[in-house]
Amino acid sequence: MDNILLSSAYAQAGAAQPNAFMSFVPFVLIFFVFYFLMIRPQKKKMDQEQSFLGAMKKGDDIYTKSGILGKVHGMTEKIVTLDLGEGNKIKILKSQIGGSAAGLLNAGKE
Repeated sequence: MDNILLSSAYAQAGAAQPNAFMSFVPFVLIFFVFYFLMIRPQKKKMDQEQSFLGAMKKGDDIYTKSGILGKVHGMTEKIVTLDLGEGNKIKILKSQIGGSAAGLLNAGKE
């Protein structure tokens, strides 16, 4: 019985072992899948948001990430003053602006 177990162990030890490069291939493939499905689209979205914030000017209709619609009344480097209508104004962080609301505000008036 011992002879069978020893011969089996020697046969397995003599089998070719995969090299180190082949053991990293699955990790590399997983990284590429994550990059193209998660990291790249998120980076593209952030770049678009930054370009919008850079091009934003007084009088633009915008919406915030919390869902507030308004018109840009004033801006500093980090704070935007929104005119909500009827003399109501609020100050929000520039980083909390979601995007342009030009089409959204006109749809609410119909």
